[in-house]
Amino acid sequence: MKIGNREFDLANETYVMGILNITPDSFSDGGKYNSLDNALFHTEEMIKDGAAIIDVGGESTRPGYTLLSEEEEIQRVVPVIEAIKSRFNIPISLDTYKSKVASAGILAGVDLINDIWGLKYDGELAEVIAKSELPCCLMHNRKDADYTNFMEDVLMDLSETVKIAQKAGIDNTKIILDPGVGFGKTYENNLEIINKLEELHSFGYPLLLGTSRKSVIGLTLDLPADERVEGTLVTTVFGVLKGCSFVRVHDVKENVRAIQMTRAIMRKM
Repeated sequence: MKIGNREFDLANETYVMGILNITPDSFSDGGKYNSLDNALFHTEEMIKDGAAIIDVGGESTRPGYTLLSEEEEIQRVVPVIEAIKSRFNIPISLDTYKSKVASAGILAGVDLINDIWGLKYDGELAEVIAKSELPCCLMHNRKDADYTNFMEDVLMDLSETVKIAQKAGIDNTKIILDPGVGFGKTYENNLEIINKLEELHSFGYPLLLGTSRKSVIGLTLDLPADERVEGTLVTTVFGVLKGCSFVRVHDVKENVRAIQMTRAIMRKM
């Protein structure tokens, strides 16, 4: 898969997507990088640590988050996208579920759209992505964790997302799926979907795993968000073993090293 100017070997590698939250209220790092200088400094840090993609987000999606207007979100993300593009040679993902924000990001030069609602929030987003011919990451999500059979329902929901993408004309070679750990799921659901990631390979698309510092780790280890790196690393190793092509994380250096070690062992199996 080509993202930006880089070819990604999704069959043999697991790449790190570094999180850049341009938000005052994200659950883990809110307010740390919402000035342009801090955002650029952190981007440079993540690139040095081995990030393959930078994921820019202008709206917190933590539980109980405040919904931003499209205009506010655009004002947050576009200057950062343009500044990263002018200074660094790295693909940029835009974390948004709103078509107008995606359109503004595409004009600013983003290389991938990362939608936490799997094309089900904004009816125009699929068409925006299709027209741009950019790759996209489509996440599983629900308003409520109300399931009859959890894994069967997740696969059904993702099947609906894939149909929306295909109907809009998004190329099959440009779709990445995300199981949506921490979104529309109970604690037990989150553990189960990490353990059963391989079932999502039935769609034939590359997978992105996003567990970094999330509540499933905090609840398991009884730790605050800034002390969840070890728990995150375990989930990253699980992701590699279960064939994920990407992991989306805050702590880039540690996760890159965990992936390298896991891959080295796997090559001897």
